[in-house]
Amino acid sequence: MNFDSFNLQPDILSNVRAVGYETPTPIQQQSIPTILSGKDVMGLAQTGTGKTAAFVLPILHRLMQGPRSVVRALIVAPTRELAQQIHEAIVELSKGTKLRSMTCYGGVNINPQIKNLKSGVEIVVACPGRLLDHIQQRTINLEKVEVLVLDEADQMFDMGFLPSIRKLLRHVPKNRQTLLFSATMPSEINDLARDVLRNPITIEAGHSAPASSVQQTLFPVEQHLKSDLLIKILHKTKTDSVLVFTRTKHSAKKVAQKLLDAGFSATSLQGNLSQNKRLTAMNGFRDGSLQILVATDIAARGIDVTTVSHVINYDMPSTVEAYIHRIGRTGRAERDGEAYTFTQHEDQHLVRKIERVLGSKLAQRKLDDFNYDAKAAGIARHPTLKIVHSRRPVQKGSQDDQRR
Repeated sequence: MNFDSFNLQPDILSNVRAVGYETPTPIQQQSIPTILSGKDVMGLAQTGTGKTAAFVLPILHRLMQGPRSVVRALIVAPTRELAQQIHEAIVELSKGTKLRSMTCYGGVNINPQIKNLKSGVEIVVACPGRLLDHIQQRTINLEKVEVLVLDEADQMFDMGFLPSIRKLLRHVPKNRQTLLFSATMPSEINDLARDVLRNPITIEAGHSAPASSVQQTLFPVEQHLKSDLLIKILHKTKTDSVLVFTRTKHSAKKVAQKLLDAGFSATSLQGNLSQNKRLTAMNGFRDGSLQILVATDIAARGIDVTTVSHVINYDMPSTVEAYIHRIGRTGRAERDGEAYTFTQHEDQHLVRKIERVLGSKLAQRKLDDFNYDAKAAGIARHPTLKIVHSRRPVQKGSQDDQRR
């Protein structure tokens, strides 16, 4: 099967060839004909399965006919990075069609967005918060929306956007085509799907397990040795682009700085960065000028870089779904990938869950030339240090406190 079989508009098909698409991915094979037929879709798909093109191509085909300069397709995404990525895909796939797309997200001046909306666009890719700002200020008209896409719905739930989604649904026509995509299907998303979809076709692709092209390895290590082990592994391993996941924004920043100090080309991507710095980090990682990106789960949504050779879980994710989603960032486009996960004793329960989903045990590895018995930095490294007020007990915060 190839893209010719979908009978897309000639300009769109030409763009498909220009960007190098050859054989449709499983979700594209299933979704594109269904969406072209006008049916609602509930898609269960992991990152890296090609779902962006799966909904963008039929939307562009539909919009080639009909009015211009009014918002006819609304795509809602949880993060600025994902919204920008979808918009860039639309721009590439719509060349020569005169269809116009724009992004609406917070963290940047709203006035240029208002100006673009006034000039007339057919496609808006938006984050929920900024979209509601435009609705409240009456700077966007959604009365002509024909297609509504809710992308990464589970992540929007995790980020607390579900109430905002329900609010904006009141401002789009009831007679519309709705496409909902999610990597997982918690009960709240299932409830939303029942409310917004009409007789949907359910399409599932790459949902239960990561790609077979990803080799997974566990590295047991104490918390205070993680940075040293990470640096050691990176020195010993031949890599292309490397994506490192941490649990918190503070940890992402700290780990990136340690990598910089060790001579690596690295940066962090986390919520405290300004939009310009986030874009600089993303662009540097995409074009290869920055080899290593350290990110949290939420900040990493929207990263689509086919040259990621290694994903390293510096901190264990909180769920099996998050683990599968993370390691799906490597092993893309028929490339091989490696996923390394640093584990501690308290992570074993989740490791067993992951192994049950995968249907096999994960390999464990220790480096022969790494000192796993090294003590944490502090008194052990300063034997002559005198302790003042030694009678006063030192209170250590809980693990949750340390993460805040």
